[in-house]
Formats: sequence, structure tokens, C-alpha cells
Amino acid sequence: MVKSRSEGILNVIAYVFVGIMVVFTLYPVAYTILGSLKTNQELTLGESIFPKTWQFKNYSAAFIQADFTRYTLTSLMVSLSAMIIGTITASMAGFIFSRRRFIGKKLLLALYVSMMFVALGSVTLYPMYFLLSFFGLTKSFIGLILALTGGQAANVLLVMGFTNSIPRELDEAATIDGCTIYGIFVRIIFPLLKPILAVVALFTFRNSWNEYIIPFILSIANKNLKTLTVAVVQLKYAAQAAAEWHIMLAGASIAIIPILIVYLFANKQFISGLTAGAVKG
Repeated sequence: MVKSRSEGILNVIAYVFVGIMVVFTLYPVAYTILGSLKTNQELTLGESIFPKTWQFKNYSAAFIQADFTRYTLTSLMVSLSAMIIGTITASMAGFIFSRRRFIGKKLLLALYVSMMFVALGSVTLYPMYFLLSFFGLTKSFIGLILALTGGQAANVLLVMGFTNSIPRELDEAATIDGCTIYGIFVRIIFPLLKPILAVVALFTFRNSWNEYIIPFILSIANKNLKTLTVAVVQLKYAAQAAAEWHIMLAGASIAIIPILIVYLFANKQFISGLTAGAVKG
């Protein structure tokens, strides 16, 4: 009786905690969507959550002012390229960390783990810009894509943990059959990494799509590098000197749609990849 009562209390606490997390997660999205349907005056005054008059014209204004078609294509190209490069490099690095022994391996792993818990923020912007400038990539899409591909520590560790669960006997059998390390990775390991690579791909695409600071800095010298996120933020000053927050929120609401579509298509692979990584890693 006491045990069942304690389990009931724990279940209630768990439901309350999950409910609070859901509210904190969904509230910004709901605020953005509802705010995008208000007038600027109503939004800044903050008198009510729901709009008094639904301003659907904000969406057409945002779409026209931000040139959504152009910047959406730019963001898709940049995000997809960063996703492909990031997925390939994370899978290769995770494989090497899992399967090979080399000098400095433990030190590199320690650095990777430390980068997950230390928020460097803007500290890395100048070194990154200096490095791109040294190679003459500050005005090119290649430089922007490479800059967005960085920060793969968490993804590398995810792949490494998943690779550790793959029996090493497969590597040994492939070696006996004459496979080199490259053949083992391409023919044996890489196909088995599909669940966790779906997670890595979605994370990389999302981070690249939502990134603001790096595209903003690089687009100062080359306006063609401006992504949808940068264009949406600049909407609040698109027409007047006063900040037009309602137009910006309308643009942000439209910008959410592509990432939601990607998640809907990759939902099963994303969940299965996280589950498999948790169980096997």
C-alpha cells in the first residue's frame, strides 16, 4: 500500500515536471504565432495573448519584404551542404575514435567533451573569421558552409558511442577478406550507422538553419550570403525607423515551416536513432 502510494506520488511529480517542460517549450512558439497576427501597437503593449483583430496581412508583408523565396533557397543550400559535410566528418571522426588507437586520443576526447560543457560563444568568432580571411573565404559560400559545419563535438561522441556497440568481429572478418580501414568504414560500419546519422543530420541542419551570428557577420561583406534567419531579424527595420515586431514575428513563423517539414519526414529515423544510441552506446 505504501509502495503504491509512493509510486503514485512519483508519477504525479513526473507528470507535473513534463507538463512544465511542455509549457516552457511551446510558449515561445505560441507567442510568436499569435504575435505575428497582431498589430505592432497591440504587440508592444502586450495587453492580451490573443489578437483583437487577426492581421493575416502581416504574412504577405513579411514574405514580400524579406524576399523569402531567394533567402529560403540560400538557407536550404547552405544548411543542406553543412548537413552533408557535418554528417560525413562526424561519422569518420566517430569511427576513428571508436576503432583506432593513436597518440593523443584521450586528450582529444577530453577536449571534445569539454567543448560540450563550455559555452565559448562570441569568443570563437574572431579566430574563425581570421582563419576564413587567411584562406580568402570570408566572401564565399564555401566559407559560410565550413563555418556552420564546425562544432561537431556532440555529434562525434554520438557516433563514437554508437560505433562502440557494433561488434569488432565484423572488422576482423572484413580485414581477413582483404578490406583496408577505408573499406571497413565504407562497406561495414557506415551502413550500420544510419540511425544515429539521421540524428546527426537533423541536428546539423537545424543548427545551420537557425544560426544568425555567423551568416550575419559574413553577409556584411557579401550580401548574397544573407540567410533567411538574418533576413527575418532585419524585417523589424524593413520599412520604418520604428521596430516592426509584428512583421518580424510573421517572418519568423514562416521560417519555422521548413525545419518542421524536415522533422516530420525524419521523425521516425530521429527517434529510432536516439533510442538506439541510448541503448547501444
